[in-house]
Amino acid sequence: MGVRIHPTADVSEEAKLGEGSSVWHQAQVREGVSIGENCIIGKGVYVDAGVSIGNNVKIQNYVSVYHGVSLEDGVFVGPHVCFTNDMRPRAVNPDSSLKAADDWVLSETLVKAGAALGANSTIRCGITVGEWAMVGSGSVVTKDVPAYGLVYGNPAQLHGFVCACGEITEKESQNGQAVTAKCPKCGRSIQITIQDWERQK
Repeated sequence: MGVRIHPTADVSEEAKLGEGSSVWHQAQVREGVSIGENCIIGKGVYVDAGVSIGNNVKIQNYVSVYHGVSLEDGVFVGPHVCFTNDMRPRAVNPDSSLKAADDWVLSETLVKAGAALGANSTIRCGITVGEWAMVGSGSVVTKDVPAYGLVYGNPAQLHGFVCACGEITEKESQNGQAVTAKCPKCGRSIQITIQDWERQK
């Protein structure tokens, strides 16, 4: 199957790409990057040094995945999603002298397996987006998103929980410290903590 790299893409010889992955027009993949199998790196995507990307990940056009961002297996990143990695960015020091390239503190971001980030969403650095969570298009995510959580808005707020198939789930039962929610489409059930369930707006 091999790896497909478009002639206009710039892929470092020190990057690792898994079998079946594709890197499309004008994308840049830097040194130390690890990309798993069967991934799609869309047009104009920038993957910064040292970034880790799992298997079966789809990164749509014009996304910048900066150093400190990790994408687990099966993550979907919509067009123009914005990641950052510095909580207190400055170009200059208080005396207006230019800051050194290494004069900043890395703030890492983790997007867990199966999660989906809608087009034009902004993901603040230093947070975790849980397994199979879904972020609505145009959202500004400033806090951790629980597993299966559906968040949207500016700032993004929790509005429900979605199945792995993407359908919004419905509460089926409650037992102790957990809620069981069931998908009306495929019938799967998921477990949500009471604490997370009560965060819904």
